[in-house]
Amino acid sequence: MAELEPPEDQGNRATENAVMLGFFVVLVAAGVWLLGTMADVRKAQDCAAQGRRNWAPIEIPDRPR
Repeated sequence: MAELEPPEDQGNRATENAVMLGFFVVLVAAGVWLLGTMADVRKAQDCAAQGRRNWAPIEIPDRPR
C-alpha cells in the first residue's frame, strides 16, 4: 500500500512563493539591463559603421533670435 504524503505546510508555501517572486524580480531586472546594454552597443556599432570616431552626441547651443 502506498503511503500518502502529508499536506504542505503553509509556512513552507509562503517561503517558496517569496523565493520565486525574488527570482522573478531579479530575472526581469537582468532582462531590462540586458536590453539597455544591447541598445547602447547597437548605437555604437551604427556610429562605427558610419565611419565616425566621436560617438558622443553633438550639442548645438540655441541661437537667440
